[in-house]
Amino acid sequence: MGCDGADRRTYTMSDPVREQPGWNEGAELGVRASRFGEMLDTIRRSNPFYQRKLSGASIETLPFTTRAEIQQDQIENPPYGTNLTFCLERFVRLHQTSGTTTPLRWLDTAESWAWFRDGWRLVLECAGVVPSDRVLVPFSFGPFIGFWGGFEAAIDLGCFVLPAGGMTTSARLRYLLDHAVTVVCCTPTYAMRLAEVAQTEGLDLAGSAVRVLVVAGEPGGSIPATRRRIESAWGARVFDHSGMTEIGAYGFQCGSDPTSMHVLETEFIPEVIDPTSGAGVADGTEGELVLTNLGRWGSPLIRYRTGDLVRMIRSRCACGRWFARLQGGILGRADDMLVVRGNNVFPSTIEGVLREFDEVAEFAIVSGLQRPLTELAIAVEPKAGVGVDGLAERIVEGVRDRLHFRPTVRLVSPGSLLRSEMKSRRVIPESPG
Repeated sequence: MGCDGADRRTYTMSDPVREQPGWNEGAELGVRASRFGEMLDTIRRSNPFYQRKLSGASIETLPFTTRAEIQQDQIENPPYGTNLTFCLERFVRLHQTSGTTTPLRWLDTAESWAWFRDGWRLVLECAGVVPSDRVLVPFSFGPFIGFWGGFEAAIDLGCFVLPAGGMTTSARLRYLLDHAVTVVCCTPTYAMRLAEVAQTEGLDLAGSAVRVLVVAGEPGGSIPATRRRIESAWGARVFDHSGMTEIGAYGFQCGSDPTSMHVLETEFIPEVIDPTSGAGVADGTEGELVLTNLGRWGSPLIRYRTGDLVRMIRSRCACGRWFARLQGGILGRADDMLVVRGNNVFPSTIEGVLREFDEVAEFAIVSGLQRPLTELAIAVEPKAGVGVDGLAERIVEGVRDRLHFRPTVRLVSPGSLLRSEMKSRRVIPESPG
C-alpha cells in the first residue's frame, strides 16, 4: 500500500436539534449517505481488509464485521492487521482494547483521532460542560483508550483540565478539592469508590464544587439505582456515555432523559439485529447493536457487531433531538449473559437490584464454567460499620421478586472485593477468600 491516499478531510461534527435554525432532518440524512458513499469508495480503493471483505458486495448486501474477524486478521498480519486505509506513515495514534487476552490494536490518523475527540466533545457539551469548568480525569493513561478522548476533548472545549494518573484514591480526592474541580470523568464503579473513600476520610464530597460526572466504560450510569447512589454521594448530576476503542464515541445522554442514551447519528449508522439470525428487529425490541462509523477512515468499521444488547427507539426526545435513543442505555453484552434456571440474566440486571440496598458497598457474581447454571452465587461486600443482620436474606428475596430465581448470597468482609479505576470485573470464576 503506497502513501498516495492521505487522510486530509475537514468537516465539523454537528449536533442537530430540531429548533436550531437551518436544521433539516431529510438534508442531514442525505449528508450522511453522501459521507458513507465517499468513505466506501475510498476504502474499496485502498483498504486491504475491506477490499477482500466487500468484493462483490453491493450497497444493499454489505456484510457484518465482527470482532473475531478483526482479531484473526491482526494475528495473521501482525501487529496491526490490514484494516488500514492509508500507509503506516499517516497514522499518529495507537490504542488497544482492555479486558481480553487478545486485545485489538487500533491506529488513527490525525484526522480520524480528531473525529474521535470531537465525539467526546459533544458528550461533554450535552452534559452541560462549558469552557469555565475544571475537569478531573482520574485515569492512569496507557494504550487503553479509556478517557483519552474525554481528556483531549475537554482541552479542545477550553476547560481547565487536571490529569490524575499515578495517584492513590485519597490523593485524587484532595487534588479534586484543592483545585475546585467541577466535572469528573470516570467509570461508575470508580465514582462510587471515590465516594466510599471520601466518607471514610471525612471529606465532604457532596459539598465540593463538582456538579457533573460523566461516566463511561460500564452500564452503571444508566442503572437507576446506581445513578441515584452516585448522585446522592456527590451532590452532582450523572451523565452516561458509551463508546468502544474500535468504533468511537457513539452514545451520549442529554439533560432531558436520564433513562436513555442518544446515538450520534450524524457520525454513526445504527442498526439493531436479532443476535442469532442477524435479521433486523422492530423499534423498541431488544437486540444487538450494529454500528457503522463515518469519520474514522484510517481504520473504519462497516456494520460492526458490537455485542451490546440494546432497545432502540426513534421518537423525538424532550431535548429536541431526533437521534435514535437506547432505552436504559446498554442493557448487557451478548457474551456476558448468564442463563440461570431458564432466566436470561445480565450482570447489570443484578447490579440494578443490589444497588437498592444501602448496606452494599460492592459485589461480584461467582460463576462456574457450566452454562446454563443451576444456581447463581453472589459475593456481597457490606459497607464497613453497618448492620448486616438479615441482609443476605433480604437480597435473596429482592432478586427472587425481580428476577424470579433465588441466588446464593454470601457476605464477605469489607474491603475484600477488588476495586478498579477502570472497568470492574462483575463475574469472577470462584468465590473470594
